[in-house]
Amino acid sequence: MRAAARPPSFFNIMRKFTSYIWVAIKGALMGAANVVPGVSGGTIALLTGIYQELIESIKSINGKNLGLLFRGKIADFWKAINGNFLLAVAVGIVVSIFSLAKAMTWLLEHYPIQTWAFFFGLVLVSTVYMIRGLKDLKLRSWLSLIVGIACGATLCLVSPSHTSDSLPFIFICGAIAMCTMILPGISGSFVLVLLGKYAFMMDAVSNLKWVILIVFTIGAIIGILAFSHAFSWLLKKAYNGTMMFLAGLMLGSLVKVWPWKVALESGVDRPVLSAQFAGEPHVAGAIIWALIGAALIVAIELAAASFKKKSNPS
Repeated sequence: MRAAARPPSFFNIMRKFTSYIWVAIKGALMGAANVVPGVSGGTIALLTGIYQELIESIKSINGKNLGLLFRGKIADFWKAINGNFLLAVAVGIVVSIFSLAKAMTWLLEHYPIQTWAFFFGLVLVSTVYMIRGLKDLKLRSWLSLIVGIACGATLCLVSPSHTSDSLPFIFICGAIAMCTMILPGISGSFVLVLLGKYAFMMDAVSNLKWVILIVFTIGAIIGILAFSHAFSWLLKKAYNGTMMFLAGLMLGSLVKVWPWKVALESGVDRPVLSAQFAGEPHVAGAIIWALIGAALIVAIELAAASFKKKSNPS
């Protein structure tokens, strides 16, 4: 006669709970990265060892597993999508974003030049590391980089600094930004900068503008579910070309985070030299903070390399 299964002990339950606390902390680090343009949440996930599980868990939210949910098999659905893990990551990300958004809004309002210079250093060095990490680059990959630079620069130079605040556009921003947040090297918040909605969304988070946040979140959920498979397919078929195009897009878009800009009558911000800036240029502060941003990326990349070496000692 089979013995009755013993209920899980208190210590086993606490051990599982503690492991998810650590997952939430890693999610919080991802959230902090996603608040700062130039630091990729995907890179942080890779560094903390949860990237592969995160991608596979997101991809598991498919038609087959959603069928379990619709048939009322909630427990089976939750287990199939690794729900505890996804929930822990999501809680960490949300808490971190809400904690840091007010600080970023304050910095952009009171120290815009130094803040944008910090972002400039982050994005520039992050892009360099993206390109360095690619192997066997061929001519078509470099052509993809050039096309990406041209697209990024053109988009920034012709698009207005203040884009639409309409809910459909916020929905689109959520979908695009969330897709890039899961890619190592690409910053979702930088995409919001590119779309002219970074400060707007930081303000929405800081002041709890629920309608905007809900629409953005719906867009983010639909975007990541709809495009995660497409991104996965694209990266499998043309990894170098795709990553070089994205790197070029970031390089071309550096004009968007250039610290010194003047607003044209058309509503477009044009980058200028510090000597041409109307107000106090704060050149020394800008240089220092750009170097700090660059150093932060170097530190993250060195830590990631060290983690990868320890994970694969051979």
